[in-house]
Amino acid sequence: MEAKIFFGSTQVSKTKLHDITSPYSNKVVSRYPLCDASDAKEALNIAKRAYEKNRKSTLSQRIDWIEDVIKKLKQNKEDIAQTITDEVGKPIMFSRIEVDRAIETLRLSVSAMIELNGETFNTDAMPSGKKAISYYKRVPVGVVVAITPFNFPLNLTAHKLAPALIMGNSVVLKPTPEAPLTAYKFAKLFNESEFALPDMLSVVYGDAEVGSTLVKSEIPRVISFTGSLQVGKIITSQAGVKKIALELGGNAATYIDESADIKEAAKRCVFGSFYNSGQVCISLQRIYAHKNIADEFAQLLATQAQNLVVGDPNDDDTFIGPLINEDAALRAQKWVQSAIKEGAKLLCGGKVEDRVFYPTVLSEVHEKMNVVCEEVFAPIVSIIKVENFDEALKKINNSPYGLQHSIFTNDLNNTKKAIEEFECGGVVVNDIPSMRFDIQPYGGSKLSGIGKEGPKYTLEEMSEIKTIVIL
Repeated sequence: MEAKIFFGSTQVSKTKLHDITSPYSNKVVSRYPLCDASDAKEALNIAKRAYEKNRKSTLSQRIDWIEDVIKKLKQNKEDIAQTITDEVGKPIMFSRIEVDRAIETLRLSVSAMIELNGETFNTDAMPSGKKAISYYKRVPVGVVVAITPFNFPLNLTAHKLAPALIMGNSVVLKPTPEAPLTAYKFAKLFNESEFALPDMLSVVYGDAEVGSTLVKSEIPRVISFTGSLQVGKIITSQAGVKKIALELGGNAATYIDESADIKEAAKRCVFGSFYNSGQVCISLQRIYAHKNIADEFAQLLATQAQNLVVGDPNDDDTFIGPLINEDAALRAQKWVQSAIKEGAKLLCGGKVEDRVFYPTVLSEVHEKMNVVCEEVFAPIVSIIKVENFDEALKKINNSPYGLQHSIFTNDLNNTKKAIEEFECGGVVVNDIPSMRFDIQPYGGSKLSGIGKEGPKYTLEEMSEIKTIVIL
């Protein structure tokens, strides 16, 4: 039940431990040692020495390492899924899916590394280069700092660790304080593998002090962070001259065209709005529906939302479990109550019982309400009636975020316009904006972040180009 520090391959504990309680039962489910700046500095120094020691490791060695972790993760699937559920309240069926996704992320990282190639240049295109041979290859950056969130504490960690390590970098991981045991058990699979490169992965725990020490240090060459915009801004101001990859959330929207299959659209939108209790960066938050079908669609959505199984995340049938903590639930409830006072109509939900915020559908909202213009990160979705797609397009783009949006339509012209004019990192046609495949590039525009995830694209973020000229 105790998550320990990893100073490289060495496990360390402390006398002062912090308890993690289940968001659902409020029982203590894990503990972690409180780290400070000196712990962060020690982990960074170990990572630096480990990289220098292991920089001549072969790709075949690293492939054996990652493939062994894949095998062990499969063997420990149920235990790690239960740990996710215990620590962050994710319904167990979705925790199991997260473990499966993490396994795929590891596998895809190996494949992407094998396929990662350089490029030769036709230097004889210039008279001065007729006798030269020139090419580039990708090389590891050295030390990577990975800072991960609570909503996908395993798979989003895998999206950072696997590409970094298979590339040949060493890593210092600072996992979310809400799920330390999940991160510890995952890191343990790496560090206790018979194929592990010694000291290449360290794990420290904490918040601002530890995070700032890691970010400000001159040792790491890459800071990879997934989390809030506020923390992302702090990282940007503190990092100095190094590569930064930031995934900072969104305010995802969709448009329901009058040509769409609205029953299927409602079914998918219920999933996209309320999966993981809305605690997803690409959770569907804003639905713009054509005026001719908006009322019917709203009723379909509200009816299906009320049929979702809500409650104990340990039950196999539960779809919606608790929000991460009481503050998150109170914030969501406050935003809903504020919207209702400003004229919004509550179609369903809006209440908290047994630490669970019920799936909430609002209509008759306006653009200045927090539930519309901010990132909700709760099971709340708003339906806005529009005259046509042009009006929806303008309103969807009127956001400081730009992660992913979608459209439900059988109109080819609207499809083409959505692809070309949505201001975001990803566009989904005839499904929810929450749709993401771990193999694809993932990342947003505007305040949604910098850089891309997805194994192939993370490898590029966590490597550098070295150009070679032979005369």
